[in-house]
Amino acid sequence: MLSISRIRENPDAVQQAIAAKGEQINLKNLLELDRQHRAIQTEVNDLRAERNRVSEKIAATKRSGGDDKEAIAAMRDVGDKIKALEEKSAGIDKEIQSALEIIPNIPHTSVPIGTHEKDNVVVKEWGDKPVFDYDIKDHMELGTNLNLLDFERAAKISGSAFPLYTGMGAKLERALINYMLDVHINEHGYTEIFPPFLTRGESPFTCGQLPKFADDMYHTEKDQLYLIPTAEVPVTNIHADEILDEEVLPINYTAYSACFRREAGSYGKETRGLLRVHQFNKVEMVKFVTPESSYDELEDLLANAEAILQALGLHYRVLELCTGDLSFSAAKCYDIEVWSPAEQQWLEVSSCSNFEDFQARRGNIRYRRTSDNKTDYVHTLNGSGVATPRLMIALLESYQTPDGKVIIPKCLQPYVGTEVLS
Repeated sequence: MLSISRIRENPDAVQQAIAAKGEQINLKNLLELDRQHRAIQTEVNDLRAERNRVSEKIAATKRSGGDDKEAIAAMRDVGDKIKALEEKSAGIDKEIQSALEIIPNIPHTSVPIGTHEKDNVVVKEWGDKPVFDYDIKDHMELGTNLNLLDFERAAKISGSAFPLYTGMGAKLERALINYMLDVHINEHGYTEIFPPFLTRGESPFTCGQLPKFADDMYHTEKDQLYLIPTAEVPVTNIHADEILDEEVLPINYTAYSACFRREAGSYGKETRGLLRVHQFNKVEMVKFVTPESSYDELEDLLANAEAILQALGLHYRVLELCTGDLSFSAAKCYDIEVWSPAEQQWLEVSSCSNFEDFQARRGNIRYRRTSDNKTDYVHTLNGSGVATPRLMIALLESYQTPDGKVIIPKCLQPYVGTEVLS
């Protein structure tokens, strides 16, 4: 979350940044609460100082054999007033914290201004679009013909928008996950994490999913646990309420997890097949870094995600998201989209974001600087490395043959154990 001091010192700039993200939040009430809170704190401090001064005077009178009953009674009244003011201050502070919880992060100055995804900027395109001289099949037809996917039986088990991978489809899914983990661990230097898939509410709060996006999350009311929408949630919270030594930074984690999203706001969007599902697999990358290095680390994070798609030989592009398309918690974000030959559209498979200290403040994740031994908040980053459903779409459609088979990219062949799915 944002610090109240940042809002107090730059109210107009913060208000404009909130509007640039498409949010309608008026800061006037928050600033008035802050003024009241600080005024009460000043009054409390003054009363404490007065109580201490008079208490010393009363003690001196007692030492000389006197008894200042009037002063003692007055100080009891001061104590009662301090207690009442502290209770009022705590109530106002609670209101301030509730207001801060729903204020989005401020976009970095380099983020392009815009209100819609059409205002996102294409910063890179890699590879060539696959060209076919025959009628091609989409991922659903390929998946069904090759016995890779079975959505009918999945619906019988769990309802719509849940995938069921079968046979070589399941093996290919597992191969993608293992390959991505191996690359990030062995080539990019990440430490592997295998996190819980259910968390307490504090964890999605740290990452910014709660309270704003509660409707998009699956919640087990009996146990008060949330099914994770991404491994970012448990992995970011590994260091919640900790102070890290600067020498250990950057910390780079990578993790596989199943991901669960209700997609409460996606009605009317394309949901056929693997395009939009409630459960999916993803390999995530999470970084804890110093503030000075975080934007260099963002570029490295993006390169790590791109490396997977380049090894798979898939045509993709990188978008720099505009202010209006940034997530609630992100200060800057790149999206990576792969090309779907049958759908004839770009499909997002990764978002690489720098949250600066926004998540660290919510989760109280700090580090101790070597130079002066003082503590500060770390910067956190995360990126999909990558999500598999739309990756699977692009892979099946891009590598299909005229007779309906699918060629396996060379980097995956040792994991799948074959060169062709037939």
